[in-house]
Amino acid sequence: MGVSTSRPDHGIAVITVDFPPVNALPVQGWYDLADAVRAAGHDPDLRCVVLAAEGRGFNAGVDIKELQRDAAAGGHDALIGVNRGCAEAFSAVYACEVPVVAAVHGFCLGGGIGLVGNADAIVASEEATFGLPELDRGALGAATHLARLVPQHLMRALYYTSRTATAAELQAHGSVWKVVPRAGLRHAALDLAREIARKDGGLLRLAKAAINGIDPVDVHRSYRFEQGFTFEANLSGVADRVRDTFGAPAGAPAGSPTEEGRP
Repeated sequence: MGVSTSRPDHGIAVITVDFPPVNALPVQGWYDLADAVRAAGHDPDLRCVVLAAEGRGFNAGVDIKELQRDAAAGGHDALIGVNRGCAEAFSAVYACEVPVVAAVHGFCLGGGIGLVGNADAIVASEEATFGLPELDRGALGAATHLARLVPQHLMRALYYTSRTATAAELQAHGSVWKVVPRAGLRHAALDLAREIARKDGGLLRLAKAAINGIDPVDVHRSYRFEQGFTFEANLSGVADRVRDTFGAPAGAPAGSPTEEGRP
């Protein structure tokens, strides 16, 4: 359980997240993920990173129970920690010195959107779904990253309704590279990583820096701006009021994350 790194091929690192039952990460999990991605990017022998997950889904966001326990004790350490941890993990993916390919299966919610929205490419399984159910969870954030996956008006509709989009729908918008059967996900992600890793390593790093440099949105500043409203929601009591009613929304698909974690 936790965050692990493997080297299946020369020049490629696979960073795998495994926090049962639904990959809702605790505060330390976000920092561990950030450290693993940064370490991979700093390794001069690596040319591509694959970000993957074990279990029922790619990512269900943060561990809401950790927030609730801290709030019940009258503290804000978990809230501050998870906001900083998410920012660190998202930033590490975006700033990784080599391209990052996200291999997404099952649900990709909340913090998962922050990760894949900052990745360089996404390969997804056929049953994968993407969304920000933040308003159902007493939270805000990651609209910055959802806006990198879908057009502006669709992003707003998905955000306000807490609905999800399928991998096929995101592929139609050009944000998912390939949609494959679940059994072939890791193979497809590694195929893309191998193709990238065949390029000159030094030139790849220059290309990553150049592409980030022409990005029209400063993702770091934009996300931190969003987080200010997350703190406002918590200080005003709105977040706790919504979070205390946390449960499966009407019509939630079987196997979707509910009690265990929040996006």
